[in-house]
Amino acid sequence: MSELGRHLKEARLQKGMSLDDVQEVTKIRKKYLEAIEAGDYKVLPGSFYVRAFIKTYAEAVGVNPDELMEEHGNVPAAPVDTTMETVIQKRSRKPETERNAKWLPTLLMWTFPILILVVIYLYATSSMNQQEPKQADTAEMTSATQDPTKVKPSATAAGGVTAPTATADAAATAEAGATATPVPSATPEPSASPGSVTVTQDRKSGKTTIYKVSAPAGGQVQVVIASTGVSWLEVYKGENSKGEKLSFGNTKAGDNLSFTLDSEGMYIKSGYSPATAISVNGQAITDGKTSSRLLLELDSGTNGATGESTTGE
Repeated sequence: MSELGRHLKEARLQKGMSLDDVQEVTKIRKKYLEAIEAGDYKVLPGSFYVRAFIKTYAEAVGVNPDELMEEHGNVPAAPVDTTMETVIQKRSRKPETERNAKWLPTLLMWTFPILILVVIYLYATSSMNQQEPKQADTAEMTSATQDPTKVKPSATAAGGVTAPTATADAAATAEAGATATPVPSATPEPSASPGSVTVTQDRKSGKTTIYKVSAPAGGQVQVVIASTGVSWLEVYKGENSKGEKLSFGNTKAGDNLSFTLDSEGMYIKSGYSPATAISVNGQAITDGKTSSRLLLELDSGTNGATGESTTGE
């Protein structure tokens, strides 16, 4: 058994998961999972699948795949039968050339009509674009000539007095109305409540980042986990994974989980942190790692934020 396979197997056993459980979560066949644990990569289809299967397996058992690859080095690729590959290339080279020569006249025959149609379409489009501005200018000039409101009045009317226009009266009335209308004074916005929830990073214990949550007496603290992709997620009541299990399994994009933080605290473990956004009463928290372990503790001075956890999508 390879060191990488032993690492994954130990992580799986710590979670109390069998190979059947991992197969159900990852959709990877059991014989491939056994090959990964044994380090027998020849069983897997190819080098791409070796790395992809190991990464998916690691996320399912709560191990950071990047750190796992870095710790145990590059994963060897499955061997390729070079002799068979050479024979296949020699056999397929001539038929491929013949197929290309066969399709070349057909391709050329269809290329010319398509090019002619494209040229005709571009020419017709450019002609229509040139005619539209001329039509618009002609229509505008005609409407301006026929609309009596756009024609300026004569300099003097009968008696030598300039005749006022209806447009000027309307403008004066509108101006007077605007002046007479009082402008309401701006109302100051209410200040933020002094009893709002605050979240501060307190300390670290091993791989776990611990946050202190302060809330007003009698208030509730809501912890929301919004998923934007696939990630292994575990949520427990208490200080570690030995507490009451609130959520356990893979998430998918669009999942939203909501819990109520009480005096026992809450332990959250995310296999892929970029796909799980965690917030406490709207305040986002993150330890900046790809795989996160977070512990939320109510401040000792907080009395009212208690309650059972609830989940929902």
